[in-house]
Parts: sequence; structure tokens; C-alpha cells
Amino acid sequence: MATWELRCKECEAAYPAEARYVCEHCFGPLEISYDFSGLDPAEARRKIQAGSPGIWRYADFLPFDGRPRDPLEPGLTPLVRADRLADRLGIGELWIKNDAANPTHSFKDRVVAVALAKARELGFETVACASTGNLANAVAAHAAAAGLDSYVFVPADLEEQKLLATGVYGTRLIGVRGTYDDVNRLCTELCETRPWAFVNVNLRPYYSQGSKTLAFETVEQLGWSLPDRVVCPIASGSLFTKVARGFDEWIDLGLVEGELPTFNGAQAAGCSPVATAFGEGWEVCKPQRPETIAKSLAIGNPADGVYALELARSTGGSIDAVSDDEIRDGIRLLAETTGIFTETAGGVTTAALAKLADRGEIDPAERVVVYITGEGLKTLDATREGFRMHEIEPTLEAFEGELEPALTR
Repeated sequence: MATWELRCKECEAAYPAEARYVCEHCFGPLEISYDFSGLDPAEARRKIQAGSPGIWRYADFLPFDGRPRDPLEPGLTPLVRADRLADRLGIGELWIKNDAANPTHSFKDRVVAVALAKARELGFETVACASTGNLANAVAAHAAAAGLDSYVFVPADLEEQKLLATGVYGTRLIGVRGTYDDVNRLCTELCETRPWAFVNVNLRPYYSQGSKTLAFETVEQLGWSLPDRVVCPIASGSLFTKVARGFDEWIDLGLVEGELPTFNGAQAAGCSPVATAFGEGWEVCKPQRPETIAKSLAIGNPADGVYALELARSTGGSIDAVSDDEIRDGIRLLAETTGIFTETAGGVTTAALAKLADRGEIDPAERVVVYITGEGLKTLDATREGFRMHEIEPTLEAFEGELEPALTR
């Protein structure tokens, strides 16, 4: 069995497994540090394959002594072979990991499941979060299922679909007049004055571990093998870096053979602090004020931005920024070639994939996995432009005379 503790990512100071997120010595971020020396790889693999149909099949690699009770267990979302999209872009082997198939239709179900399990273990009765939308949906739903009170803080101008899909669970939904960074700052202050578990503040070290399960599932679904390249959106940078952490853990343990894939990140040009830093050769990310339709990625001061930079550079990858028009094109391209309707974050990722292909950076022999993190029904406004419906009278003559000639041109 694995053991773990909280450890500072900068000075490596150790802390007990509490609701704590920053080092009191150097103010660096805390993360979970595991000791897997007591874990037998063969036994771990057997338990995984015989495990639950979701993320808790990987309980040995998460910060718990056993499998938590979870009525909304997320995970084991489809990994779809995308041959038509690959042909369109000139790519050899392409897979889409569609995490919109989770309970609240985004990858945030994974991180929230882990955070709420830890919140219950630590005795919290109220959970909260700062969110750009998907996290709000997940916290509200999982708190309702667990019988916990919840507060959800979001920018007041968030997409209506995401607000409605949050409020329906009975949470206390608070719209803040400002950006996500303003919301996050308020929640950090509240965290010091309220006995609440903020999933992405004082529980952030545990919360972030849920993203590793995307890597674990990818390896399993590829027949216990690794991709050569991954393309993944970047908001705070946590998802991007924790997917790599998941691959690394299984490589180190011998559960899968090979090297860490090339990591390519994707951001919207209207909020691209990590892509800008990568392009300019900077070592840090300078904060930006967001102005993009990709609101779920609109974090102007990303907490894990510097680590995302390090990962892209160390694996020979890159971080691209795409315009709002390219995001819309990416949504349509994915839908038309795979039947998967993604939100704006997935449009960002698909557009970045198209840029990589256009630049000739993807070898035809590579196996590429693209992570789609949310459902298109959450950002319908992004697809209104260019929408067209042919309207006719209910007669054969109307179809043949007015519409058929136009459709067959």
C-alpha cells in the first residue's frame, strides 16, 4: 500500500495530510508526495482491472487508504479513434479522450470527486469553490449527492447554460462582478475566515490529484501503452501537469513501458499567459486580463503556469494560442468529423491540434491523444454564429423546388 504526505513543491518541506495548500516557510504550493515502495505493481494492476467502473479503480494512486463511497463516481470516459479528423489534418493515429461523458459533463467531476471525498474524511460539512463554470457544476452536483452544503462563486458574466446547470442542484450560487482571478482572490480570503472546504484553495493539493486519472485511463484504454503526444487545454495549468504526473507514476512503477509523451498545451489568445511566456522564452507567466469566448480557460494568473512551461519545454512540446474565430472553427471541425460536440475549451484544443498539424510538427507515425474536457451544450452561444436551418413548407414540391437544388450544388 502506498503512503503519502503533503510536501512543498519548492523547498520540499513536509506537512501532515490536512486542509493546507501553501508552505509556511517559502509560500510555495503544496502537493501530495507518495511513497509507492510498498505497492506491488502486479497486484496493483490486478486490482485496477477488477475495480469499479470509474476513477476509484485507481484508489491505490490517490490520497486515501481505501475506495471512498461515491454515488456519482466519474471516469472511464470514452477514448475514441478519430480517423476522419486524422485524415482531415494529415495525422496518422489520433484519439479523442471525451471527458464530456462524466456526470456533469466535464473533467471537473474527477477533481471534485477526490476533493469531496477528502473533505468528508477531514470532517467538513460545507464545500465551496471559485469557478469559471465547469467546476461550479461539479461541486454543486457532488455536494448535493453527498448531502453537504455548498457555496459556488463565479464571474457574474458566465455563460447562462453553466449558471442554470449549477443552480439546479440547490447550491448557493454567488456571481462576482469581476474576472475569475477576482473570484479566486475573494475565495482565498474567505478560506481564512470560514470553516469551509474550498476544493481549489485549501483542498487544492488533493483536488488536483483527480486529473491524474485521465492519464491512467488513457494507458488502460490504449492496451497498457503510452501515447507519443498529448494535446491538452491549459487554464491554471493543473490538468496539463497532473496528466503528465499520472504517466510518470506508472512509468516509474513499471505498470507501463516507455517515455513521457510530448506535451502540447492550448490556450485562447484572449487569455494566454502561458502561451505568451512560452513564445517569448520567459520563465514566468505575466498576468493577463481575460477577453475570450473560452471562459472556462480564462485564468489570467495561472497557479501552475510555470510548471506547465517546464513540462512543455522538457518534453519537446509547445503551447499555442488560438483566436476566438479559430475556437469556433475547432468546435465545428471536431463535431463534423467525430460527432463529438465540445465546449469552447475543446475548440481551443482542436484548433491547437490543427496548428500543430499545419506546421508539420506531428510525425505520421505518432499516436496522438487529444483531451476534450467539456460538453458543447454548456457554451451554445459560441456556435450561434454560422448556424443555418433550411425552412420550407411541408410538401414534396417545396423540398424539390426550393431546397434540393441548393443542397445538391
